Amino acid sequence: MTKFVTALTVVFMLVWTCGVRAEPVVMTTTSPMADLIVLYKSERKLVLFNNTTVLRSYEVDLGDQPVGDKMAFGDGRTPEGTYFIDRMNPNSAYHLSLGISYPDENDRAEAEALGVDPGGDIFIHGGPTRFWDHFKRDWTAGCIAVTNREIEEIWSMVQVGTPIVIVP
Repeated sequence: MTKFVTALTVVFMLVWTCGVRAEPVVMTTTSPMADLIVLYKSERKLVLFNNTTVLRSYEVDLGDQPVGDKMAFGDGRTPEGTYFIDRMNPNSAYHLSLGISYPDENDRAEAEALGVDPGGDIFIHGGPTRFWDHFKRDWTAGCIAVTNREIEEIWSMVQVGTPIVIVP
């Protein structure tokens, strides 16, 4: 009975703390700053470059409809094209997040031609906060997700203005 109560307590604590957000711990790195980020969607790979040298590579999760370019709010797709990091959010619901400049003028024009809202708020961010999302592939609403430890590393190597190229 004691083992059962202990196991039940551990499970309860794990489930209860999944929604609790700790203050982010931002890592520092001795690596050079990234001057380019490339996301290879079909490979689920995010790569940070300095000049032509690969600094780091990360496995990612994408939107829940990962194939194709983002066209409209709520479509679950990750945009494709050339953007830049336009903001850094240390108070993200997903540990830390780096904002991507989607939608740009072309995205807005394409959405307007289709009569839809292009959506927005696309980020590179940390891992899921909901317990069940830890077991899913491509669980975001269109963002690019890495682990919390990885977003800390990326955060320390990227600054506002860094270009990001997102390819199919």
